[in-house]
Amino acid sequence: MQTQSNRQLWAQAVKTGIIKSNLIPMIAALMLALYTYELNFIDHIPAIIYAIIGSAAVIAAAGAYNNVYDRDIDQIMPRTKTRPTVTGELSAKLVLIVATILLILGCTALYLASPLAAMLGFLGVFFYVVPYTMWTKRRTIWNTEVGSISGAMPPLIGWAAVAPDLWHPAAWALFLIMVIWQMPHFYAIAIRKKEDYAAANIPMLPVAKGEKRTYIQSNIYLVLLILSSFLFLPLSLGLTIVSLVLGVIWLCMSIAASKKQGEKKWANIMFGYSLFHMMAVFGTVFIYATVGMILNAL
Repeated sequence: MQTQSNRQLWAQAVKTGIIKSNLIPMIAALMLALYTYELNFIDHIPAIIYAIIGSAAVIAAAGAYNNVYDRDIDQIMPRTKTRPTVTGELSAKLVLIVATILLILGCTALYLASPLAAMLGFLGVFFYVVPYTMWTKRRTIWNTEVGSISGAMPPLIGWAAVAPDLWHPAAWALFLIMVIWQMPHFYAIAIRKKEDYAAANIPMLPVAKGEKRTYIQSNIYLVLLILSSFLFLPLSLGLTIVSLVLGVIWLCMSIAASKKQGEKKWANIMFGYSLFHMMAVFGTVFIYATVGMILNAL
C-alpha cells in the first residue's frame, strides 16, 4: 500500500498526465519524419526508444522543477494545494535532486538519438523553468505565450531524433500548431480556474483583462491556427484539409458558444474541444505517416 502511495506522489511531482499528452505529438512528428525522408523504421528503433525515454524524462524534470518553484502559490489554489511538494510528503530538496537526475538522463538518452534532439530537450526544460515559471508566470499576461515555446518542443524533438535536418515545413507546422493551440487551450483553463489564479495573484489573461479580451484573443489565435494548416501543403493535401477543417470547427464552436453560453460554459466547451483537436491532428499525422511507410515497404 505504501509503494502505491509513493508512486502516486511521484506521479503528481513529475506530472505524468503532461508527460503522456506531450509524447503524442513527439511520436507523431517522429513517424512523420521517418516517412518524409523515407527512412527505415526498423533501422531507427534504437533512436525511437531513446527519443521516447528521453522526452519522458525531460518533461518529467520540467514538471518537477515547476512544482518545487511554485510551492508558495500552489498552496493557495485548491487544484494544486494537495501536491506533495506543498504538503511536504515529498521534500523540495529530494524532488529537486530527482528533477536534475531526470534532466541529465533525459538529455543523455536524447543525445543517443541525436545531438539536436538533446539540445531541443534541454531548451524545452530551460524555457519552461526560467522564462516561464521564474520570469513571466507571475508578472505578465503573456506568460502563456512564453510557456507555449517549451510546450511545443516535443514535435521538434521527435523530428530531430531521426531526421537529417530540422528545416522541413512540416516540422515547423507541427511546432507552430502546438504553439498556437496552447493559447485557446490554456485561456479556457484560466477562465475555468479564474478564482484560483486571482487568489494566487497570477496575471492570467482573464484575471488581468477579463473574459471578453480572452474570448477575442482566443479567436485571433484560432484564425492563426487555421492559417498554419497550410504549412502542411508541401507534404500532404490530406493533412492540410484535416487540420484546416478541425481549426474551422473550433472557431465556429467558439463563436456559437459565446452567443449562447456563459463564460464558464464557453470555457468548458473550448477546453474539451482543444483536447479532441490535439488528438485528432496528431493522430491523423501518426496514421498518415504509418500507413505511408507500410505502403512504401510493400
